[in-house]
Amino acid sequence: MVIRTDQRPDARQLAIITEQLGREPRGIEALAATDGEGTPLVLRMAPIVDGRPFPTLYWLCSERLKVELSRIEAVGVIKQLEARLQRDADFLAAYHRSHEDYVRARWAVMTEAQRAEVERLGYGEVLRIRGIGGITNRDQVRCLHTQYAHHLCGDNAIGQWLDAEYGIADCLP
Repeated sequence: MVIRTDQRPDARQLAIITEQLGREPRGIEALAATDGEGTPLVLRMAPIVDGRPFPTLYWLCSERLKVELSRIEAVGVIKQLEARLQRDADFLAAYHRSHEDYVRARWAVMTEAQRAEVERLGYGEVLRIRGIGGITNRDQVRCLHTQYAHHLCGDNAIGQWLDAEYGIADCLP
């Protein structure tokens, strides 16, 4: 079960995140999704971390999901998806809508102060153009992890396909 949330992690969740990442987390704005037990699945990240744009709004932190998605990536699914994007106009259009949803979500969760800082640092255009996981070419798939993190928090065609083809959501408690 996936629960969408937008809350700061509590002490227990921060300890889990630190274990998941193998280090102290930086730039976390909130938990974006948890499982039914409150275990963090996706983190929502700050737009600027250490003076630079953070490459992704949603960061998949679940070890179980990362392992499953890495296994799928290892068998060449990204190339298969990119081939489908080239031949299936409807799938490509849905994927482009996923990128637009992602960009809208990034700007919607920013505070006025964050927006001002993004603009002051000269990153406004970058964060308006770059899609899921910071990708510039919206006809390519960089990583299933960023796609699936967005899927758990928004509208993502690749994540929907992954659930339909591989039952990714079924591996969650």
